Amino acid sequence: MSKADWVFSLKNDPRAVVRTLAEGIEASIFPGEHAMLSVVKLAPHSRGTSHSHPEEQWGVMLEGSCTRIQGDEAVEVKPGDFWHTPGGVTHTIVTGPEGAVLIDIFSPPREEYKKAGSGFGNAKIGQ
Repeated sequence: MSKADWVFSLKNDPRAVVRTLAEGIEASIFPGEHAMLSVVKLAPHSRGTSHSHPEEQWGVMLEGSCTRIQGDEAVEVKPGDFWHTPGGVTHTIVTGPEGAVLIDIFSPPREEYKKAGSGFGNAKIGQ
């Protein structure tokens, strides 16, 4: 039995838009009409670029662990933890020795993430 076209896989789904966000951080992105889901794989000892964007973002830790830095706070997160980032709030992430896999959900979808490429798109870096 084949899957319906509205069923996706967290692992290697060929329909994903792939972006390398930073060294050791790759996202498989699934854009929808009003929201966007991104499966993010972070290598051990990787660090995202501190940035902000106007879209609201939710994140869910699936595997590994990391430090989520948002505004002036740094919080250790583990599988099952999730967080909310309002639009315009500066944030980043740092992984430990095991790396991490997480899901980010954006609303509305980030237009620049609808295309394969690299970097954080139109995000404001270091703000």
